[in-house]
Amino acid sequence: MPSGSKRAAHPQQGGIVSGIGGLHAALALEGDGSCIAEARRFSADFLTRAQSTQHRAISQRAVEVTQLVVSELVTNAYKYAPGPVLMDLTLGADSVRVEVWDGDPVLPLARAADAGRVGQHGLEIVLLCARSFEARREPVGKCVTATIALA
Repeated sequence: MPSGSKRAAHPQQGGIVSGIGGLHAALALEGDGSCIAEARRFSADFLTRAQSTQHRAISQRAVEVTQLVVSELVTNAYKYAPGPVLMDLTLGADSVRVEVWDGDPVLPLARAADAGRVGQHGLEIVLLCARSFEARREPVGKCVTATIALA
């Protein structure tokens, strides 16, 4: 679990837990190519269940932007870090926080915009979509956090 987390333990995968910071769900991903699609589905399911069970107002755009951000962050973890990936989702009053932990301590850096560059635009996309972004080293690896507005 990322050290910045305020929870004592992850709930079972897929379970929504209500806590001080809002609704929360966590997912442990194996480091194979299917983990990206699994993370996208998990984030959409989390927000859809929050809408139906908690009667939360979450726009379809927020669901899609969250899936895009999750896809980019998990893709980076899959491509550049060895081992498993952990993802935490926390639904606050007006935003969803996406935390992705991986075992590589190297912090991501956005590259200068270059329309001619093929690929490696993921962090640029996240920075454009997210209300806030943070990357921090952990005792093992790093945790990357993006916050997305719900409206």
